[in-house]
Amino acid sequence: MSLFNRKSLFLLTSLLVLVLLPPVSEAFDESYLISSMTRVLIFAMAAISLDLIVGYGAMVSFGHAAFVGLGAYTAAVLSFHFNDGSALFNFPFSYGGSSQLLLILPVSMLVAALVAGITGLISLRTHGIHFIMITLAFAQMLYYLFISLDYYGGEDGLLMSARNHLPFMDTNDDTSFYYLSLGFLILFVVLARRLVQSRFGRVLQGCKYNEKRMQTLGFNTYWYRLTAYVIAAMAAAVAGVLLANKTEYVDPGLFSWHLSGELLVMVILGGMGSIYGAVIGAIVYLLLEQIFSAYTEHWQVLLGPVLIFVVIFARHGIYGFVRKLNQNV
Repeated sequence: MSLFNRKSLFLLTSLLVLVLLPPVSEAFDESYLISSMTRVLIFAMAAISLDLIVGYGAMVSFGHAAFVGLGAYTAAVLSFHFNDGSALFNFPFSYGGSSQLLLILPVSMLVAALVAGITGLISLRTHGIHFIMITLAFAQMLYYLFISLDYYGGEDGLLMSARNHLPFMDTNDDTSFYYLSLGFLILFVVLARRLVQSRFGRVLQGCKYNEKRMQTLGFNTYWYRLTAYVIAAMAAAVAGVLLANKTEYVDPGLFSWHLSGELLVMVILGGMGSIYGAVIGAIVYLLLEQIFSAYTEHWQVLLGPVLIFVVIFARHGIYGFVRKLNQNV
């Protein structure tokens, strides 16, 4: 069996498992798995968005969680004003929020794009450790900003009375919301693969290996990198909206460097520069978290050796290691 066929079989089997998980879980009275796997699917989307700039553009951002937080807070704030009956703003017209997911998603993407565009214009004038630190600084600024917003709960966060509405689907039903998240993940994978295989994606990857050569060839690498940064931010915001709806609660911790670090670990664990690797990394990381946390609250101590092992013996992550084994068969 060729590598292509083995890969296709693996992907189809994985998709089949994810599709059948809810009915199987309910049949064995393990419905909690639906909620747990929904969280995994959402974080896989966030990991894909980060991998677009880290794995393909060599832009190691330590503030990517800020865009997840912006998406989550956009959903929560719009829902808050809609349910409260108060106006979000009164100029140039009065707007009282919304609970419609089809409206909240594009608004959250627009908010993330604006913030990413402004911060990216500054951040992307730097490279390496300086880029890492400046993205971290911007994320921390947003973290403390939302802590100071007492009207939206401040440090205590903001509760959502219900999930956002979607026509023809009951989002308050965990199974329906699981399939919604799975659908978004599949869409993320398809669009991300199309993006990295396009001319734009190839230029971005060229910037990763030799940016000066790409500039010599006539490409304005700064704007290519900025565009990728904005696209990744918009994708992360979508994951944030779904995460807010999943938990029905948001708090400033969504902007913290801890979450950015976790997303980065997921990407490294699965394999940087691989869309499927980002998904695998998110699944493995969150499953290990659940397993290890059942034994100790300091589960990171157990996760550390696993990450070290992967970095040393599988430098291209779990997905890269599996691909290498298949090629050697």
